Amino acid sequence: MESRNVSKKPEGRAIIDPAKRSMLLAALYVAQEHNGYLTRDAVHQVAKRLGLTDSEVYSTASFYTLFRTEPVGRHVIQVCEGLSCYLNEGAERVVDYVGAKLGIKPGETTGDGRFTLETVQCLASCGTAPAMRVNDQLYENLSPASIDDILERLMGEV
Repeated sequence: MESRNVSKKPEGRAIIDPAKRSMLLAALYVAQEHNGYLTRDAVHQVAKRLGLTDSEVYSTASFYTLFRTEPVGRHVIQVCEGLSCYLNEGAERVVDYVGAKLGIKPGETTGDGRFTLETVQCLASCGTAPAMRVNDQLYENLSPASIDDILERLMGEV
């Protein structure tokens, strides 16, 4: 049996090489950039490249809100529902406002495939709540006017 940089725990279970495990998040991010989400083939290719099983890669991808295992809109809007955002009366207000503007609820994508609305537990922006992230861009201190500006800019993109 080939070792493949794997050692054995006393009870006989394999320990994954930490260097391969640390490359996994970056590899998943790059793979996701191609289709906007992680296809089964992408998960398989990452697993093959890093010497991991498909299930190990998939379990990591499905744990993090950054990764998508299903198709999403071109712009993924994640609204923070963390405690600070909630206490600043932002969490529900922002979700409801964005949802009404786009005609969707959390977990849904607009009919034209441009926007997906999600809620997440924390965007690490507690001091500037309420906050939301659109793809990789964080927006803080949200108000209805600032949300309108963001959505109008995104709607104008080709």
